[in-house]
Amino acid sequence: MPIRNHTLRTVATAALAAGLLAGCTTTMNNEGPMTATQTTTATATTEAASLIPREVLFGNPTRSSGKLSPDGKWLSWLAPKNGVMNVWLAPAGDLAAAKPMTVATDRPIRQYFWSGDSKNLLYIQDKGGDENFLLYGVDIASGEERSLTPFENTRAQVVGTSNAYPNKMLVGVNNRDPRLHDVHMLDLDTGKLELVMQNDGFAGYLADDLLKLRMALKPNAAGGMDFHKITDGVVAAEASESTELADSLSTQPAGFTNDGKTMYWIDSRGRNTAALIAEDVATGEKTVLAESDKADIGGAMSDPLTGEIEATSFTYLRTEWTATDPDVKASLDWLDAKLEGDFGISSRTKADDKWIVWNDPVTTPGKVYLYDRKAKTLTDFYMNRPDLEGAPLQAMHPIEIKSRDGLTLPSYLTLPPGSDSNADGVPDAPVPMVLLVHGGPWARDGYGYNSYHQWLANRGYAVMSVNFRGSTGFGKEFISAADLEWGKKMHDDLIDAVKYAVAKGVTSDDKVAIMGGSYGGYATLAGLTFTPDEFACGVDIVGPSNLETLLKTIPPYWEPMIAQFHERMGNPNTEEGLAMLKERSPLYSADKIVKPLLIGQGANDPRVNQDESDQIVEAMKAKGIPVTYVLYPDEGHGFAKPANNIAFNAVTENFLATCLGGRAEPIGDTVRNSTAEIVEGADFVKGLEAALVE
Repeated sequence: MPIRNHTLRTVATAALAAGLLAGCTTTMNNEGPMTATQTTTATATTEAASLIPREVLFGNPTRSSGKLSPDGKWLSWLAPKNGVMNVWLAPAGDLAAAKPMTVATDRPIRQYFWSGDSKNLLYIQDKGGDENFLLYGVDIASGEERSLTPFENTRAQVVGTSNAYPNKMLVGVNNRDPRLHDVHMLDLDTGKLELVMQNDGFAGYLADDLLKLRMALKPNAAGGMDFHKITDGVVAAEASESTELADSLSTQPAGFTNDGKTMYWIDSRGRNTAALIAEDVATGEKTVLAESDKADIGGAMSDPLTGEIEATSFTYLRTEWTATDPDVKASLDWLDAKLEGDFGISSRTKADDKWIVWNDPVTTPGKVYLYDRKAKTLTDFYMNRPDLEGAPLQAMHPIEIKSRDGLTLPSYLTLPPGSDSNADGVPDAPVPMVLLVHGGPWARDGYGYNSYHQWLANRGYAVMSVNFRGSTGFGKEFISAADLEWGKKMHDDLIDAVKYAVAKGVTSDDKVAIMGGSYGGYATLAGLTFTPDEFACGVDIVGPSNLETLLKTIPPYWEPMIAQFHERMGNPNTEEGLAMLKERSPLYSADKIVKPLLIGQGANDPRVNQDESDQIVEAMKAKGIPVTYVLYPDEGHGFAKPANNIAFNAVTENFLATCLGGRAEPIGDTVRNSTAEIVEGADFVKGLEAALVE
C-alpha cells in the first residue's frame, strides 16, 4: 500500500533536518503534444520514441496542490493565471465556478494552506529567491489579500495551528534578530500579531492544540539538541531530554494529541532507525508505536479531531504503510484496489469524510481525485500534466548498490525508451548515463515520477540517483557514516555506483555525466576535480565550491545550528578543520578539471552565495579551462520561474548532447525569454551562441 501522507506536527530542529544544501527550487520533483526537432542522435530504439518537449515537463502544471477546506465546502489548488502559479478556489460541488484568489505576477506561489476555520487561504512568498518567506492571507468571502507578517528582511515560520482556535496560529518572525525567531500569536480575523515569547537562543518550539508552547529546542555543545519543557510560558532552565550528534537528524518531538495528554516523538535514541514513540505526558512513560529495522519512520496519518495516530509509513526503496485504525485501513484498502501505482492522501476534511487522493503510476501522468469515504466514490479532480498522456514515460527501477566498504546504497535507475526489451532493468546494450545527485546532503531520493529522470531518459540517457551515505531515512548509522566525509567516502559512494552501472552493462565508463543541484552541485564539482577522469562532463546547479566560505555565509537564522555543521563538515575555527575544509573544496583543485563543466547560479541565493560559483569560474578562467556559466539575477537557491528553469534545461540538454551524444531540442528562444545571463562560455554549448542573437 504505497501511499504518502505526513500529518505529525513536527518541529524543525535544525537547518540540517532539511539539509544545508537542500531545497534547490529547480524543478526536480513529481509533476508533462509530442513534437520537437532532435538535433543529435541516441540509440535507434530511443530515436523511435517521441521527444517530449521541455515545456511539457517543466512548464506550469495545469493544476497542482489540490486541497479541501477543513469544512469540506471548498476546493483549492495552484494553477497558472497569466502564466504565473496562483491559488484558485471553487465550491466543492462546482469546479466550473473556479476563480483565482491571489494576484502573483512574477514569482510563482508554491506553498499554501487553509486556516482552520475555512475562512482564509494562506501562502508564503519571498522576493527573488532570497528565502525571506513572508506569510500572506486571502479572505475567501471578501477576496481581500493581506500581508500577515508585514516586515522587511524577515523570514516567517509557522509554529503552531489549532483545532480549538481555528482563527489563530503561532508564527515565528526574526525581525528583531535575524538569527532568532520570536513567537507571536496571529489573529486571522484582525491580522494582529502579539508577542508570546522572545527567543533567547532556541532553534525551535513545539506547541499544543491550545496554542500553548510546551517545549523549546536548543542546540548543545555535543552537536545535538536539548529539549526544555515550557510551563505557563516559562522555559525550564534544565533540559528534560537531550540528543548528541548521532541522533540530531533522526530524533525530534513530533507533536501532541489534541487533548495534550500524549506527545509523539520520532526517536532514534538507543536504536539505529527512528521509531514513532508515544509519551504519556503525565507519567513520562513511552511506548513504541511503529518501527522498522531498514528505515526511519517516514510518515503518519492522524485523526483531524483528536490528533491520534491512525497509520504510519516507512520508506526504504518503496513506501509501505500500516494502518492501525480499522476505518482508515478499510479506506486505504478500498483505494488500493481501485488505483494502479502509488497513491497518497494529501488533504482531509475536519469531519474526515472526504479526502484528496493523488495517484502516481510513474509511466502515465499522475491524477488527483476527490474521495468520498461514506459514498465510496472517486471523482476526477485533475491531471497535473495532461500533455504527458501518450508520452513515452519510463519505469523507475529501485536497486541496491554495495559501497566498497560494505554499505548498502538504496538507488533508483531509469532507462531510455526502447533500450530494455525484456524489462529487466538493464539495457540491451550500454547507453550513456547521467548520475543525478540529490541535494542536502541530509535528504534522500525516492521512488516515483521524476521530471528529471523522465526528461533525461527521453533524451537517450540512463539516469541513476543514489542515496549515498549521509542521506536521511535509513538510520542514524548511515547518516553518521558521512561525518567529515565530504569529497571522500561520500564521493566514493557515487563512484561505486558508476562502477556498478558499468559492470552491469548499463553504461560504459567513458559515457557518464554527473549532475546535481545544491549538494549535488558540490558533488559535481568534486567529481570533476577530485576524480577528473571519471566523468565525461558535469552540470553544477547552485553548488558550493569553497566549504570555508560556504560556512561563513550561511543564513543568520541557521546560526544556532553551526555546531552541527562543524561536526559533520569540518570546523573552520581549528587549524585541522580549516585545512580539511580547504582540502575538500573543489575550488582549490580547479586546475585539475579537464572535462566540460556547466554552472547555473541564482544571484540571490542565501544558502550558496553567487561567489561560490564566481570563485571557481574565475579559477578556471585563470588556468584557461573552458566553463559555461549561466547566472539568473532574479533567482535564489535554484530556479523557481518556469521560464528560467526551462532555459537552463535547454542549455543543459544541448550541453549533454555535445558531451554524450544524446538527443536534444534546439535551444530556440528559451534563453532570450528568460532572465539568464551567459557570463562565460556560450561557445562551448552547441547552438547557444546562435540562440542568443536569433
